[in-house]
Amino acid sequence: MKIYDISKELFSAPVYPGDPVPSVETLLSMRKKHPDSCQLSRLTMGSHSGTHLDAPLHYYKNGLDVSELDLYRCVGPCKVVQGKGELLPKEVEEFLEDGTKRLLIKGENTLISRECARAAVHSGLYCLGIEGMTVGLPSDPSEVHQELLGSQVVILESLDLSGVSCGNYFLAAQPLKVRGLDGSPIRAILLEGMV
Repeated sequence: MKIYDISKELFSAPVYPGDPVPSVETLLSMRKKHPDSCQLSRLTMGSHSGTHLDAPLHYYKNGLDVSELDLYRCVGPCKVVQGKGELLPKEVEEFLEDGTKRLLIKGENTLISRECARAAVHSGLYCLGIEGMTVGLPSDPSEVHQELLGSQVVILESLDLSGVSCGNYFLAAQPLKVRGLDGSPIRAILLEGMV
């Protein structure tokens, strides 16, 4: 079995315009002249920093938060495919025609329209992951989020699929169990040889 880490390092990952920049403060340190007994830090970040998961609460007032998600949506067999520019609904349907429920799309500049999101929802998709910082068109990413999250499709953003070939894998991309959060950082991995 081979493990692929498909997460970006938090502090070097791009930050979406307007989001908080992640930072860390050392509270206790064993490295100072009079060392503390342990190391302890305070981490400050947005709920959508680095590689992360979007929950329905991100766009729906009464949507599920990250602690309420069914984990089977972001854990299980998945397919990695190559995206090129703006995807067409027909391409999405072809990616999913074999029953794929978790789809990861390679390509930082892959664009997903509302029509593509509808095709994904119609095909019964559980989870959609991309390498870009936000799913959807730059002009209005909200409509794609609403289409997917309104049907409980979990969104993974800021993945790093550069070291992964297209094909079938086992995905593990669970959010932190934090009540009330609209998104959560994840340490997403792909396992090869389990499907």
